[in-house]
Formats: sequence, structure tokens, C-alpha cells
Amino acid sequence: MRIGLAGLGRMGMNMVRRLLQGGHEVVAYNRTPAKVDEIASEGAIASYSLAEMVSKLDAPRVVWLMLPAGAVTEEHIEELKPLLSPGDIVIEGGNSRFTDDVRRAPEFAKLGVTYLDAGVSGGVWGLKVGYCTMVGGPLPAFTHIEPILKTLAPPEGYMHCGETGSGHYVKMIHNAIEYGMMQAYAEGFALLDASRYSEGLDFAKLSHLWNQGSVVRSWLLELCEDMFAKDARLSGLKAYVDDSGEGRWSVQEAVDNAVPAPVLTLALMERFRSRKENDFGDRVLAGLRNEFGGHAVVRKEK
Repeated sequence: MRIGLAGLGRMGMNMVRRLLQGGHEVVAYNRTPAKVDEIASEGAIASYSLAEMVSKLDAPRVVWLMLPAGAVTEEHIEELKPLLSPGDIVIEGGNSRFTDDVRRAPEFAKLGVTYLDAGVSGGVWGLKVGYCTMVGGPLPAFTHIEPILKTLAPPEGYMHCGETGSGHYVKMIHNAIEYGMMQAYAEGFALLDASRYSEGLDFAKLSHLWNQGSVVRSWLLELCEDMFAKDARLSGLKAYVDDSGEGRWSVQEAVDNAVPAPVLTLALMERFRSRKENDFGDRVLAGLRNEFGGHAVVRKEK
């Protein structure tokens, strides 16, 4: 197939490479021309504006957006609308909130354009192992783009999740589960690090061991092995953990639907906590222990 892909960031660039390797023709666009030049040298068709990208596609056109969620994606969508024709397909592959998809799809439908939302997981490893892809929207459009999905994903690595918004909704929950899994590994290794056995434990070897038939084996543990091999006790890292929107949106969904999700919620809260130095809440706890029990406190130097 010939497809237009806008957004040559960490994932978008490698998605183009994987599509090229699979024999597809890709018209690539990015706001930074240097990235367009780079991927053009590898076989992509260069375009330096959305209008140029669309002009180099055959009807019915397929345009895939791999842009940061929020304002950047909205700007490109508004710029793209007047450039498309009835029968065209737009795939929004960023980490947008599913409610944005529900709003956008009817706007494109008025133009005769089909809108698909695609949750894409694979990160920096996607070029090598493939991109797990979760797609929402009309089934005929999904069927039309299946050759692209088969190339991007590993075997059995893509799925039509249902109506508009379902792809991004499933990806949102996927990321929340990821938060919980990462938090469990982090707490487990923290306990090991604080134990009497810490000095004799090689965490890289332990991560490798746990991936040999253990119930807790996973790709995340493979990454732990690589991480600890580079820095045995992660002394080069600062204890600051960021979060993306999906974790927050998942917790909000738990509240809105009255579904208990304590692990996912606590994992998000722990990320917030990691960014606090000299946290006020912890100072309240220390002060209260001192007030009711006379427990020792550590006071700041004046």
C-alpha cells in the first residue's frame, strides 16, 4: 500500500522504516525537515507539508498521524480536513484520549472521510519486534488498512477493538496496567535492596533468573536485566518518575464507573510522590508522631 505518515518522532520514524521493509510506499512528513530528509534517504517519499503529503497519495488516501496528543494533533487534524476527499481514511495513532476520537469521527464523517483511532505499543523496540496495535472505528476501514497493520505488528499483534474510541480506550487501560506492573517490580527490588542479603545479590542475574519459567516472567524483567547490567544499583538515575495522560484517564474512568482499581490508582499516586522533595504531607506525619508520642524528628538546619 501507499500511505502518508505524519510525525517522525521516536515511534513514527521507526514505523516508517518497518513499513518500508515490508514493501509499502510511505509518504513521510514532519515539521522538522531534517527528519524528512533522513527517512527519504532510506526510501521514503519526502513531503514538507501536509498538503504535499496528501497530493502524493492515491485515492482513497490513507493518512496516519503519529503526533503528540493534545494541541499538536488537533492543529494537524484541522489542517488536514480541507485537504481530504470522500473515501479517504485518517488513522490517529498518538496517545489521544478516547473522548477526542468520539468527537472527531463525526466531524470527518461529514466530509465523507473515515476516522480510525489506533493505540500503538512498542516504544523504541517496535522496529525490531513490531508494534502491538489496537484499532477502533468502522470495520470496513479497518479491513482496508490490514496490510499496513500486518506489517507493523508482530504475528497476531493487532486487533479491531470495536467502535470509535475503543482502540485508544484499550491502549489507555493497557498503559495503566503497565503502571501497576512496573510499580510491583520497583517495590520488590526496593525490598531486596534494603534486605540483609542485598550486598550479595546481582539484580541483573536475578532478573534473568525470574524470566526462566517463573510466574512473574515478562518483557519488563528483560528490560530490568538490561538496566541493572548497565548500572547495578541505578546510582546514575534520579528518583523522579513522570506519567503520561493514560494513567490519569484510567483512574478517572475507575471513578466514573465505580470500578475499584486500587493498584492502578496507587501506582499513579506513587509517580506523583516521586517528584516531591521535602514533601509537606510527610512533614505533617513526622510532626504528628512527635506530638502524640514524642517520637524523634529531623529538623532542617537554619
